[in-house]
Amino acid sequence: MSRLTLVIVAALRWSVPDGANAQIEAPSADRALARDILRELVEINTTDSLGNTPRAARAMARRLVAAGFPAADVRVLIGPDARHGNLVARYRGTTGGRPIIGFAHLDVVPARRADWSVDPFALLEKDGYFYGRGTTDDKVGDAILVADFIRLKRAGFKPRRDLILMLTGDEETAGSCIAWLVTKHRDLIDAEFALNTDAGGGVLRDGRRVMFVVQASEKVYATYVLEATDKGGHSSLPRPADNPVYRLAPVLQRLAQYQFPVKLNEVSRAFFERSAALETGALAEDMRGVLKDPPDSAAVAHLSAVPFYNSKLRTTCVATLMQAGHAENALPQSAQVTVNCRILPGEPAAEVAATLERLAGDDRIALRTVYTPIPSPPSPLTPAIMGPIERLVAEQFPNVPIVPVMEAGATDGLFLRNAGIPTYGVSAVFEEQNDVRAHGRDERLRVQSFYEALEFWYRMMQAFASAR
Repeated sequence: MSRLTLVIVAALRWSVPDGANAQIEAPSADRALARDILRELVEINTTDSLGNTPRAARAMARRLVAAGFPAADVRVLIGPDARHGNLVARYRGTTGGRPIIGFAHLDVVPARRADWSVDPFALLEKDGYFYGRGTTDDKVGDAILVADFIRLKRAGFKPRRDLILMLTGDEETAGSCIAWLVTKHRDLIDAEFALNTDAGGGVLRDGRRVMFVVQASEKVYATYVLEATDKGGHSSLPRPADNPVYRLAPVLQRLAQYQFPVKLNEVSRAFFERSAALETGALAEDMRGVLKDPPDSAAVAHLSAVPFYNSKLRTTCVATLMQAGHAENALPQSAQVTVNCRILPGEPAAEVAATLERLAGDDRIALRTVYTPIPSPPSPLTPAIMGPIERLVAEQFPNVPIVPVMEAGATDGLFLRNAGIPTYGVSAVFEEQNDVRAHGRDERLRVQSFYEALEFWYRMMQAFASAR
């Protein structure tokens, strides 16, 4: 997952005292259940190389069935291969309206015990935090969804339409599980829209709430390789004009200096509009400047210098890997550079590839696609979606502004959007903007944030599932 939305909103100065909320919280028994589920999940090592996501999916399925969900409505789906497990559970509604999905992922990135000060695969509560791999990415989401499904069931909640719980098995690697579910089991996950625990969320600065982020779009992931080749030969007889390394060198310089055009969509425009209202001084003026038609060039230059804001303005492509030669005493027979692109939703991938070919400027340099881009159109910010979220945020976190965002990274949501299911990242987990530890050492989750998000999702699922 990507939590880049939480890293650089540091520039925003408007905030709300941490204690300034309506003290809405889940009952202690429900908090205890959620904590126990989180512990069980963290202590199942679901690093992709171990193939343990089927075990985690079965563990969550057992909890749902024990809570009274019919076994036929709790499906552990092994696929697209035997090493990956997914869970799809259905909370039946009363009127047959189109369902709503709530989803998270079971897998985590690797964590070495030698790198951590605590055991990464044992949940530890210390100093107001839960420590463990996946506590923020994204076993927090798994635990919240399973615990709230059980809580809703015990409370006798009768939704008007079905709620679907979906936990996937390889979001951190290939994303093949969600692609497989969309392709092979669309009937089980077809929905009007989806709510993602793995994006969006709350931003804290020094313990004070800055904003509540709703992710409504994400950039399209694509990877290309530029490769130059030659017959090679003995290094004592150099031919500079034919050397693949030398041919690629000026291409790298052109790529480093190139910026794609500024293009705002509904979500990124809303992000800058709302952020400008919260900011002051030069940054606020620059945010308003990029909203002009045409955008103010000075404002674009200022924001482009900040990677976080630059990622919201345009498609980006960056060299990430290089490989060349085969021996120190031989002329290289090939040189290649891997270029990773994050393409704006709606921008044709063919145009991005054509730009890279133009920057190569050499018909002896070949471009090939390594990861084919999967289109992911922005999800519309309709009153039917934003209305309930705004109301619930106002009730639980008074005066905290809501800011829509386009994620620079990628989540399983891109596959749902590509399949025609609008998707919104609403993790509701407040994290400290300068202490985001997802994928890093000593990953941790603020205990208070966990229980706040637990309650928010409980109320949010009720609100959306009760709407006509």
